Amino acid sequence: MSQELEKTFRKFASYGGSKSEHGMTGKNFSKLCKDCKIIESGCTSTDVDIVFTKVKNKESHVMSYDQFQKALQLLSVKRFPRMPADEAFADIKKLVEGKEPANTGATKAVAAGVVDRLTDTSKYTGSHKERFDDSGKGKGIAGRKQLSDNTGYVGAYKGQGSYDHKDKP
Repeated sequence: MSQELEKTFRKFASYGGSKSEHGMTGKNFSKLCKDCKIIESGCTSTDVDIVFTKVKNKESHVMSYDQFQKALQLLSVKRFPRMPADEAFADIKKLVEGKEPANTGATKAVAAGVVDRLTDTSKYTGSHKERFDDSGKGKGIAGRKQLSDNTGYVGAYKGQGSYDHKDKP
């Protein structure tokens, strides 16, 4: 048969780190049918699951390449109900040949705008604003605690030089 069809079978069979080297799992077969647009008008994911269960061996959880072709034949009648069986199978092979697994819905990186807005220290207010200098660099412990200058006459005296500045009546 077609080498392109077999290449597609191998690519989808090994997709997702599948450990089965000899065949395709039901999950990967369902992905193939979605990616190749077999699951459309008249052919549902339930049909795909039923066909997979029908063609694979009872004791196995994977299907071989020959069973894959049989599954495509069964699905072609569902996908193209108004065509003769041989034409429907030829059309479904055209849908599948040369395709690769698509990575739709994969995890995307966080939008930089959100993170930038949250970490922009120029927009901080209240006590949080005191924790950073003008360049946006953190002040460390000096930004978290009110540190006093203990240089008065007595070690714990906090108001050095304030005696002379008092207003006298």
